[in-house]
Amino acid sequence: MEEQTLLIYNTLTRRKERFEPIAAPNVGMYVCGPTVYGDPHLGHARPAITFDIVFRYLRHLGYKVRYVRNITDVGHLENDADEGDDKIEKKARLERLEPMEIAQHYTNRYHEAMDRLGCLRPSIEPHATGHILEQRELVQQIVDRGFAYESNGSIYFDIEAYNRQYKYGILSGRSLENTKDESRTLAGVGEKRHQADFALWKKAQPEHIMRWGVDFCLPDTNGGTLARRLHSVGFPGWHCECTAMGRKYLGERFDIHGGGMDLVFPHHECEIAQAVASQGHEMVKYWMHNNMITINGQKMGKSLGNFITLDEFFTGRNEQLDQAYSPMTIRFFILSAHYRGPVDFSNAALKAAEKGLQRLMNAIADVERVQPGTACDAETERVVKGLRQRCYDAMNDDLQTQIVISHLFEAATVVNKLVDHKATICPDCLRELKETLRLFATDLLGLKDEHAAGTSPQREQAFAAVVDMVLDLRSKAKAAKDWATSDRIRDDLARLGFEVKDTKDGAVWRLP
Repeated sequence: MEEQTLLIYNTLTRRKERFEPIAAPNVGMYVCGPTVYGDPHLGHARPAITFDIVFRYLRHLGYKVRYVRNITDVGHLENDADEGDDKIEKKARLERLEPMEIAQHYTNRYHEAMDRLGCLRPSIEPHATGHILEQRELVQQIVDRGFAYESNGSIYFDIEAYNRQYKYGILSGRSLENTKDESRTLAGVGEKRHQADFALWKKAQPEHIMRWGVDFCLPDTNGGTLARRLHSVGFPGWHCECTAMGRKYLGERFDIHGGGMDLVFPHHECEIAQAVASQGHEMVKYWMHNNMITINGQKMGKSLGNFITLDEFFTGRNEQLDQAYSPMTIRFFILSAHYRGPVDFSNAALKAAEKGLQRLMNAIADVERVQPGTACDAETERVVKGLRQRCYDAMNDDLQTQIVISHLFEAATVVNKLVDHKATICPDCLRELKETLRLFATDLLGLKDEHAAGTSPQREQAFAAVVDMVLDLRSKAKAAKDWATSDRIRDDLARLGFEVKDTKDGAVWRLP
């Protein structure tokens, strides 16, 4: 493989940059995972698939990637003003279960769905509840450097103090005044100095189940140099977990932090502030964000109540769905758009993805039946010899998966011509065609033929042999001019879902 130069779009600088790891060949990547209080939906699938592609491609380029994706199982309150119920606790009360039962159940459901979508598991999957001490340490460091204050047993990040030395809003482009104005519409100031301040540690109310007792050392309230001890029974603020766990597993400076575009503000903006406030410098070199999945132009999400769960897609059990859609159809649908571009749900788009996926899977299967000749025709040689690098060029340009797919479709057209004996190919080009299709469609895009998945080789061979036997009987009937039998076999196979095509080399079949 020739050396490839990867460009990725950095949200922080708002431009594409050459990817140059801090400590090559090692790469550290942190991606915000789910808050586990409900079944995963299509909106969860997009970041999982997006950063699965990043993970796969970086490893293909020869990097040793540590991929960290968290599970939020405490601290994510119902709104961004640090008020309301913990989402998991609220769900636990509704279902009369322990909060950790809820968290474990929906973590399992998330894993099952992501596995079906073909997403590789991350290297490390830390839980917020398993890193309370690390979050407590982060909060103490921010307090020690003068960027936090205590109020009624809770500790808040002091954005005005931070902004006097650094700049809050560098990721989202918001100014401090705009942030304060926006935040005032959410709720009253309450126990915060300014509503734009955010919780680092929240004192638990009596009814709050998920709580931990920790000690903080705070400045003397009278402005002296003596410190005072605060014992607070509570839980960490939502933003703390990613800063604390990212630093624990990837160090004070790492390469990539990813997540959905909806996390740019406030979550990732607050992460930057926490990192700088605690250690004096930013933690992340490249910030990457995927765009949203929308329904009728509105973001899909649990909070808006307009989501369709992945299980509903897989089974078709949702009134907005015309049919069931397979996991690979969902994956192909998401990869058919650039990760930074919007994707709007529709049945028409998913049906098109279903057809496109099958076209590609058919080509990968059919190319195995192609017999090489002594030479390529000009068009086949043009497509095949430049195919691999064109796909690399698309991946290297900020992971343009939709362009890779268009190149693979061009290759599929070549395969169809070869099968129909309307084109010729030499042995070297046939080998290159097979390897490129397998590399980009299967290894890097993570697509697979679901009809063949889960079938043992012995059963698959036996199944194929029976169908071939039936087609041989049809061929003999045609040779004997027994058209009634020939047509009946063809029609019966069609009713069972088989596509039968007569070629110069005999009949071929597939299950679409």
